[in-house]
Amino acid sequence: MLWTDYAWPTIVIVLQIMAIIVPLLVAVAYLTYAERKVMGAMQMRQGPMTVGPFGLLQPLADGLKLLTKETIIPSGSSRLVFVLAPMMTFFLSLVAWAVIPFDDGMVLADINVGVLYLFAISSLGVYGIIMAGWASNSKYAFLGALRSAAQMVSYEVSIGLVMITVLLVVGSLNLTDVVTAERPLLIQILLLPMLVIFFVSTLAETNRHPFDLPEGESEITGGFMVEYSSMTYALFFLGEYANMILMSAMTTILFLGGWLPPFGLDIPPLNWIPGPIWFAAKIALCLFVFIWVRATLPRFRYDQLMRLGWKVFLPISLLWVVLISGLLVAFDWLPA
Repeated sequence: MLWTDYAWPTIVIVLQIMAIIVPLLVAVAYLTYAERKVMGAMQMRQGPMTVGPFGLLQPLADGLKLLTKETIIPSGSSRLVFVLAPMMTFFLSLVAWAVIPFDDGMVLADINVGVLYLFAISSLGVYGIIMAGWASNSKYAFLGALRSAAQMVSYEVSIGLVMITVLLVVGSLNLTDVVTAERPLLIQILLLPMLVIFFVSTLAETNRHPFDLPEGESEITGGFMVEYSSMTYALFFLGEYANMILMSAMTTILFLGGWLPPFGLDIPPLNWIPGPIWFAAKIALCLFVFIWVRATLPRFRYDQLMRLGWKVFLPISLLWVVLISGLLVAFDWLPA
């Protein structure tokens, strides 16, 4: 076989990967700008407004500043693990997008176990944080890593049960099928509490306010990131915001209809808008709620965080698995 028989498919795949990663990195950069602007408006102040018109070049200035800073590695740290930890966190936030469908047929890897793939990748995210906390050789960093590990593992349980509830209705692990599957109206209404539990759990899973205990500036001075600087810190920062966008995409696919118009309305002018635009708009709505929550709610205590996960979300999500299963069997709504 000619080398071109291997080269062209590889080039196509690389171009497809870049078509996902480049807009994602731009979105991550301007999510930081949007967060500061929205929080500024909610707190009756300006937000970024100096670098460029309306402060639009602020993310580029922040990135350039971090890129030119010196990378400081503590003398007592485990150097290799210390550097690998942020790289792992950032890498995992990107590879999950391989199975995310942006429109019907517009997906990098249309595998039949896409939901399991996403769940596996999100579960691996805790390792980067544990590595950072241990390798830093700092008590503050280690405490932050332990907090984060307990928090992420706890809320992954409720996230998994919510996913199971949706998959029972859909009858497929393929994310395209999750979006396009027919759902009875009663089931749609009953899934609304699962939407709330899933979204709150994603706040805890991404260590976002009001569950940002691993980074608690007031008590552990930044948690697992306390020893990081320049681009190693930036990779953690980029990974956190990329995970926010990923979790918003998962919320959109599981509960908000993915790339389909709102409420499945196939009427002009709604059906004239391309699917990826609807998908991006729904993700933007979820991200706005992320920012809204940060601007308005106080931080939870750690015992409140754990109580919510194990004593509230876990029993309710378990009950909903039984309830939805019973309704599907009783009314013969089982997916074909």
